[in-house]
Amino acid sequence: MTFLWSVFTKPWSTLPGDTLGRLVSGLGFTGAEIPVRDTAYVTPAEAVRLLPQFTTRLRAEGVEVISVASELRESVFAACRDAGVPMIRVMAELGPDGYAASVRRARRRLEDAAPLAEGYGVQIGVQPHHGRYVSSALGVMDLLDGLPVEHFRVIWDAAHDALAGDDPRVTLPLVADRLGLVNLKNAIHVRTEPAGEAVGGHWKPWFVPGPEGLADWSAALGQLAALGYDGPVCLSGQYSDPGVPVEERLVADLAAARGAAGAA
Repeated sequence: MTFLWSVFTKPWSTLPGDTLGRLVSGLGFTGAEIPVRDTAYVTPAEAVRLLPQFTTRLRAEGVEVISVASELRESVFAACRDAGVPMIRVMAELGPDGYAASVRRARRRLEDAAPLAEGYGVQIGVQPHHGRYVSSALGVMDLLDGLPVEHFRVIWDAAHDALAGDDPRVTLPLVADRLGLVNLKNAIHVRTEPAGEAVGGHWKPWFVPGPEGLADWSAALGQLAALGYDGPVCLSGQYSDPGVPVEERLVADLAAARGAAGAA
C-alpha cells in the first residue's frame, strides 16, 4: 500500500517555506502538516498573506501541505482555500465544567464552523488527545455524529489510540467512513515519582520512537491497507527524550513505518 508519507513540522515551526521544504524533503517526506499558530512562521493573523506563498515554496521542494494545525478562524479557512490546503486540524479540549459540558461546547463550536468549512471547501479534522481532551477516536466519532462527513473528519492517532487502551483493528474500521488523516507516533507510561508501599505511584505518557511504544504500527498500517486507505500518514515528530536529534529519530521512524507498511 502506498501512502503519502508526511511529517508534522512543529519542531521547525519558525522556518520559512523554502528552508523547511528542503529539510522535509531531505528527511524523505513528500507531505507536511504545518502549524499555523501565534508561535509559528505563519500565524493565524498573517495566514491569508503568508500561507499561499509558504505552501508554494514547499511544493517547489516536492512537499505537499496536507493540513494545518490551527484554529477555526475564518482567516485560516480563507488562507487554506487560497493555498490549496484541504484540512484544519483541531482537538476538543475539556474545561473545568466537566466532560459533558465541554463536549456540548465543542460541538457548538464545530456547528458554528460548519458554514466556513462548506463555504471555503476546507475540512475540519478532529484529533483525540490524552489528558484534558476528548481522548479516544470513538469519542471524536460521537462528537461529530450528524455533522456532514464531507466537511468533518476524524484524525486517527496511533499513540493516543494506545493511551486510550484501544486497538487499531477495532477503532480504524469504526472511523473509516470519516477517516481524513492518520498520525503515527508512539508512547509508553513512565512513573513520575517512586511508588509507595501501598500505591502504584503516578504515571505520565512518555513519547518514544515508533518500534518502542504501546501502539502497534504494523497492526495499524495493516488495517489501513485492508480498508483501502491511501491518504496521508503523518509522523508527528514528538519524542520526550531530547537526547537524540528529532531529525535522526524521524528518519529511523519513517524507515520503520515504511517497513511495517511493506513499502520500499
